[in-house]
Amino acid sequence: MSASYSEKILEAILASIDEGIHVIDLEGNTIFYNEVAAANDGMKVSEVLNVPLLQAFPSLTEKSSTLLQVIQTGKPIYHKEQSYMNIHGKKIETVSSTLPIYVDDMLIGAVEIAKDYSSLKELSQRLIDIQASGKPKKAQANSTVYTFSDLLTNNPDFQQIISQGKKAAQSSSSILVYGESGVGKELFVQSIHHASPRRTSPFIAQNCAALPESLLESLLFGTAKGSYTGAVERQGLFELANGGTLFLDELQSMPIELQAKLLRVLEDGVVRRIGGTKSTVVDVRVIAAMNVPPKKAIEASQLRPDLYYRLNILSYELPPLRKRPEDIVLLGEHFIEEFNRKLRRHIEGISNDVLNLLLHYHWPGNVRELKHAIEYMINTAETKELTIADVPLFLQNHSPEAAKLLPLREALKETESKLITEALLQTNGNVLQASKLLNVPRQTLQYKIQKYRNVSEPRSK
Repeated sequence: MSASYSEKILEAILASIDEGIHVIDLEGNTIFYNEVAAANDGMKVSEVLNVPLLQAFPSLTEKSSTLLQVIQTGKPIYHKEQSYMNIHGKKIETVSSTLPIYVDDMLIGAVEIAKDYSSLKELSQRLIDIQASGKPKKAQANSTVYTFSDLLTNNPDFQQIISQGKKAAQSSSSILVYGESGVGKELFVQSIHHASPRRTSPFIAQNCAALPESLLESLLFGTAKGSYTGAVERQGLFELANGGTLFLDELQSMPIELQAKLLRVLEDGVVRRIGGTKSTVVDVRVIAAMNVPPKKAIEASQLRPDLYYRLNILSYELPPLRKRPEDIVLLGEHFIEEFNRKLRRHIEGISNDVLNLLLHYHWPGNVRELKHAIEYMINTAETKELTIADVPLFLQNHSPEAAKLLPLREALKETESKLITEALLQTNGNVLQASKLLNVPRQTLQYKIQKYRNVSEPRSK
């Protein structure tokens, strides 16, 4: 098959697929533009093909155009919402992925694959309106499920965080919570609301990663009648949460532009519905959570520094389960009781070999993963004790170390010994600093070092 024939086949395929395809060369000239892209952009193919990109779309710039950004960086951009004007003055909204084109390791251009977002947005907005019309006019008070008594821990660090959270509950200042997925951030946040003077007012949670930017904006701020075709007057979450707490999870997924609007509400306490002219004063405590370190999110341009400083008045980092080994047995027993009730089982305990596996596993999914593992074992158990035969495959195969089966007391001792050794290594053998790192009195740490004997104090250089 000749090269020219292959090119014709490729062009026919690109021309017939139901997504917009736009290709530019290194100079920013359009070298391929299919009919779907033209329809999405409200243009004719002839108005764009072989024309400089910024000439066909004058509202774009080298910084705002994803095609030109990819030409400059050589890196792909995925699932990006774009809003721009075409040469006829029509506003275009798309969701696109833009990829660099390499031939023989040389960058020769960029391709953008786009979907028309305008119709999808309107349908989604109407769906939100339909859902909102079926809900009560006021948000439900006392909508939290969890309280501080649900936060089970024997870990001194976590106990201290819970104590601080109880004090923070009496304040109205914003809160930022960081923790890996599955550590219990919403449980902690709900507990703060439930212990606060706002407990009888609404608690509303919204995951910022669940919706695209424009839908999230209208959901947060509400819409005015006529702001889009068929739009009705609708309260946003800020208005619905008035007097209570608004919990914004996965804050780093909120677009930077929308973060600026959130900051303004935090500063002024005023919201304005999309397409509206009236400002409404709201009294809402905002608690935000992230599953990536805030400083890393700032470096990755996922979090505005000024918003971070505004939210970071009260901040809490919830420890992962691997740093709370003393809680694994406690939580395991709690989940057995929970699933015995739910599944009508009568499991009485966990065998030592299973406990050893649980204590050695690193739990990347944290408490949520432990809960699911216990639920799996209770479903498969054939005796009144959870045994190795009931353990999920990922636990059985996670490491060679798990093959060493120890009695519970020895396993706990080994875990504690490892933590002490690691703390001493990190502090170059300084027992005082290590005791602070482990949050135990110096005398207690000194006693445990002598007790275990196999824990040596690394000497400072």
